[in-house]
Amino acid sequence: MTANYLILSGIVCKTPIRKVSPSGIPHCQFMLEHRSMQHEAGFLRQVWCRLPIVINGKQIIEITRSIKIGEHIIVQGFINYHQGRNGFGKIVLHVEKIDLLKSGD
Repeated sequence: MTANYLILSGIVCKTPIRKVSPSGIPHCQFMLEHRSMQHEAGFLRQVWCRLPIVINGKQIIEITRSIKIGEHIIVQGFINYHQGRNGFGKIVLHVEKIDLLKSGD
């Protein structure tokens, strides 16, 4: 078995796009911005990234109704490579679990 599981906290920084596929599967996409301080080689390092988030399926999509820009969340899932029509690719996090955080969490 090959490991592919990521847990990331951050702030929703782009308006979620919600769609339903022709087969009736709901989809939600947005951008998550993460900022933190991490220990590396005995030093404290400031880290920052933005990662596209994809959420699919009726069971998990219900929680996305309240997600908006500025929401603090923690997402868990697997990463995958998506290639756009323009030929450029990107790493995307496919969410299997999402938690909305209250201010101060």
